[in-house]
Amino acid sequence: MAMKESRVTEGVQQRWARSMMIVTGLVVMVAGMRALDALLVPFLLAIFCAVVCAPVMFWFMRQRIPKTVAVLLVVLGLVLLLVVFSALVGSSADDFYRTVPTYQARLQQEAAGLVAWLQAQGLDISEKTLSEYVDPGAAMRLASRMLSGLGGVLTNSFLIIITMVFILLEASTFRTKLQLAFGDVEETLQRFQRFTEGVKRYMFIKALVSLGTGLTVALWLMLLGVDFPLLWGVLAFLLNFVPNIGSIIAAVPAVLVAYLQLGTGEALLAALGYLVVNLVAGNVVEPRFMGRGLGLSTLVVFISLVFWGWVFGPVGMVLSVPLTMTVKLALEGNDGARWLAILLGPEPPDTDEAEPQA
Repeated sequence: MAMKESRVTEGVQQRWARSMMIVTGLVVMVAGMRALDALLVPFLLAIFCAVVCAPVMFWFMRQRIPKTVAVLLVVLGLVLLLVVFSALVGSSADDFYRTVPTYQARLQQEAAGLVAWLQAQGLDISEKTLSEYVDPGAAMRLASRMLSGLGGVLTNSFLIIITMVFILLEASTFRTKLQLAFGDVEETLQRFQRFTEGVKRYMFIKALVSLGTGLTVALWLMLLGVDFPLLWGVLAFLLNFVPNIGSIIAAVPAVLVAYLQLGTGEALLAALGYLVVNLVAGNVVEPRFMGRGLGLSTLVVFISLVFWGWVFGPVGMVLSVPLTMTVKLALEGNDGARWLAILLGPEPPDTDEAEPQA
């Protein structure tokens, strides 16, 4: 009996040791990724573009177009989009950078007026105290950093496109190569295929929904007469990839500009437009086409947003969900780390909260 208990204890200790080694390896890996972010970010963006463009390439191939020609057509379309994007947004971004100090000064004046009104109501508060807790210029600085980060990404566009071309050329033969390299790994291949199909579906649909969100926001702000509508549409497109808080972050600077430029009524209308667009996209369109969800808990989605943003910056925030899904797949394939994959997943459907005892 004692020997059996000893073997059980030894088995538990071995499992915990393997789990701790995996956790230690993940910590070392994260430190390495953070140190090499300048090299990894273009590669991650190339994978992102390849996953989004892969359905289009496979559609061309189903039309009996050779693979090389299909890849060429996809790349030409992407380059054309980048050229049009740069032409439309470049001048607006430059104008916005020049006017950011003006907007920040106006926000400081509005904050001073708010302090004076509060003091007139009998509240003992100073402008310095208010600025310590509420910084009205933070949203403008955030928008400026996001757009400058986008400009930095575009400077690596040649490297990203070349890497994407090679990924697309290898995509159709990847499964065959795995079978030749590792033999009969059908179960692993099926699980990997389900994962890649889920990520591809998520990112392709998310890209289309984000594009629709950005176009709708830009048209609405243009109708209201808000400055830089194309810029706010691009920001809404990019931040729609950021789960939970991306749409809120995208709305704040545009609404503030509407308030400073046109007044309270137009600012409320701008905020209402953002609210309607994101409610329709997040609660009607995405659930309709994405199906059963991401396989991640809501808390993990938010934590992954913060974590990958810390590791890779704005690009990490945009790719936080696919990166976390990749980590979850890797953990599921290891017996010692499967418990981490379960913790990352959603609440099991067959577990209900226990009813309180009478």
